[in-house]
Amino acid sequence: MTQATHLQALREAILNMDLQGIGEIARAAMEAGVDPREAITEGMVPGMVEVGQKFEQGEYFLSELVVAGEVMKDGMAVIEPYLASSGGEDQVKAKAIMATVEGDYHDIGKNIVVTLLGVQGFDVIDLGMDVPAAKIVDEARVHRPAIIGLSALLSTTMARMGEVTEALRVAGLRDEVKVIVGGTPVTPAYADSIGADHCALNAIEGVHKCVEWLGNGKEER
Repeated sequence: MTQATHLQALREAILNMDLQGIGEIARAAMEAGVDPREAITEGMVPGMVEVGQKFEQGEYFLSELVVAGEVMKDGMAVIEPYLASSGGEDQVKAKAIMATVEGDYHDIGKNIVVTLLGVQGFDVIDLGMDVPAAKIVDEARVHRPAIIGLSALLSTTMARMGEVTEALRVAGLRDEVKVIVGGTPVTPAYADSIGADHCALNAIEGVHKCVEWLGNGKEER
């Protein structure tokens, strides 16, 4: 099998929600010498992005979204040791806190961003789903991240993002951190209205923005 064939197999495993086969597919890719970063960014992530698109279009439902997320987690469990041995953890760029806001229990997009930031060398603190603003502020005090990422899939919960930016301001932390927001209902106009630094159009674009901030000394919005 060529590298392209292995990457395609990883993508299709995610897209087809192949819980039984993903482990063997990922191991075969690693044993064939596929770069672990490429296995993630060019194999599994494109599959997960396509699953997300099908969900937004109504072709897939929440159950498919959840299973696809589990498939990606199982694939990552196989690939991560190879990622560590390839030296990916030696160049930590900065800390980033990621959270799905309070009242929201969707984390597929956030999980993709967490994975990709890790591949890019970030030290990621993933707070999970349904995270109150106070918890995010407390973790920001402890970890002093360069970036805080907030995710919401529901229009009813995205208002919580504004609560987080306001809580960071009140705590005197807002000027120390970049805030990036994302999710299906979130728009650049909304991000501006709550004082966020950027609205991610998708997971990959959002990660590119985070890398850009670090490259620019976090001076540019």
